[in-house]
Amino acid sequence: MTPSGAPIDETIVSAMRRALALASRGPAVGDNPQVGCVLLDANGTVVAEGWHRGAGTAHAEVDALAQLADARGLTAVVTLEPCNHTGRTGPCAQALIDAGVSRVVVGSLAVTQPNDVAAWLKGFGPERITLALDVKIEDGVPVPALKGWTQSSETTLWEALDRYPKGTAKHLLVTDVGRDGALTGPNLELLAEIRRRRPDVVLQASGGISSLDDLVAVKALGCNGAIVGRALYENRFTLPQAIAAATA
Repeated sequence: MTPSGAPIDETIVSAMRRALALASRGPAVGDNPQVGCVLLDANGTVVAEGWHRGAGTAHAEVDALAQLADARGLTAVVTLEPCNHTGRTGPCAQALIDAGVSRVVVGSLAVTQPNDVAAWLKGFGPERITLALDVKIEDGVPVPALKGWTQSSETTLWEALDRYPKGTAKHLLVTDVGRDGALTGPNLELLAEIRRRRPDVVLQASGGISSLDDLVAVKALGCNGAIVGRALYENRFTLPQAIAAATA
C-alpha cells in the first residue's frame, strides 16, 4: 500500500516507470545522480513531470513543481529520496512540503538526521510525513540499512524509533531488505515486535509478501497496510483480491 494507506496500484507503478524514464534523460556521469519525478493528482492523473539535468540545475522535484501554480494534495513519485540539504540548490523535501504535497516519505534521513526529521514532524504535523526504514537482521537484531543497503547503521531499529516518542510520528513503513522482492513471506516476528513496542503508529509491512495468506497474516498482527509490489507484478494475486484479503 502507499503511505496514505491506499493500495498500491498500476497508477503508482506506471508513475514510477515514467519517473525512471525521465531520470534517464539526465547526465549519466557527474557529481549528481539521475533523478526523475512525477506528480499525481487524487485521481492518479499525471499533472507534472521533472528530471535533474546536472549539478547546479534544479532537482527533479523542484523541476516538476515549477510547472504548477498549486501542488496541494498531490502525490510525488520520485526515483530517489528527496534531499534535505542546501548546496547549489535548496532542500527538495522542504520544497515538496511547502508546495502542499500531501505527504513526504522520509527514509534513511530518519536515522541519520533525526533532529531535522523531528523538526519537520513538529512543524508540518505527523500526518504529512512517513518514516520509511529499511532494516537488515544482524545476529537477530533489526538494524537500519543505509546507502542503498550497502551499510548498516550504528543504531538498532529500536534505538532509531525511540528518537520519535509517541505522538511525534504517526506513519511508519518498515522493509526487511533480506526479504524484499524474494517472495519468501514477511518477517512476522519483526512486525509483531514493532507493533508491540509501537502500538501508536500506522504500520505498513514491506518485504516478502507473496500470497493472500501473507496479507491476512500481517493484518492479524495489526499492520495497517502492506507493499505488494513483486507479488502483484508476478500475478500471485490480483489487486481486487489483495484488497478483499486486507479488508475482510
